Amino acid sequence: AVMEKTGNTLYALFNNGAYGLPGAVEDLGRDALREQFEVNLFGTHELTTLAIPGMRRQGYGRIIQNSSLLGYVALKYRGAYNASKYALEGLTDTLRMELSGSGICVSLIEPGPIQSHFRLNAWRAFRQRIDSSRSHHSVAYAALADRLQTEGPVAPFTLGPESVLTCVIHALESDRPKVRYRVTFPAHLFACLKRVLPDRVMDKILARI
Repeated sequence: AVMEKTGNTLYALFNNGAYGLPGAVEDLGRDALREQFEVNLFGTHELTTLAIPGMRRQGYGRIIQNSSLLGYVALKYRGAYNASKYALEGLTDTLRMELSGSGICVSLIEPGPIQSHFRLNAWRAFRQRIDSSRSHHSVAYAALADRLQTEGPVAPFTLGPESVLTCVIHALESDRPKVRYRVTFPAHLFACLKRVLPDRVMDKILARI
């Protein structure tokens, strides 16, 4: 429908559809994990592949994938979301190399904590997919439930959605858009720590979050 309205031209695609399913890896059923990937990866992939042929014909375009801090750093009880975003990062890095020379630029946006309805949606998914009463992690789940139901920002350095918008505009308009845009202080901090710290030290730091 968009292509019909634009005369078969499309300058940019911004993929920003995702949700988080909290829960320990051992409590994730196959259907729950599949649904997380359907929304966070497969839908993005399908829409992207539909947009590429037209961008190739016109010789230009921008593809922007909204990833996450959790696309390169893992946290406990975020395994499904981590896996989907890690996969998105790998798929996007490959796509960027394959589109080299086509005039199509590919960028990843990697936000940390942003004000949104993310926690509310995560709480809904958790109740639908995780049986906390039968889990080894039931005590941790009680604290997780409190956090997910808390109104307003609960993570330090949370920014508003306009901080992501600034990066999107740069990725759309710059002659040399960045490969990665990290948004919020935690996104920058943990990217640096991941490069310089041994894995076990990084695990200890992340376990305290």
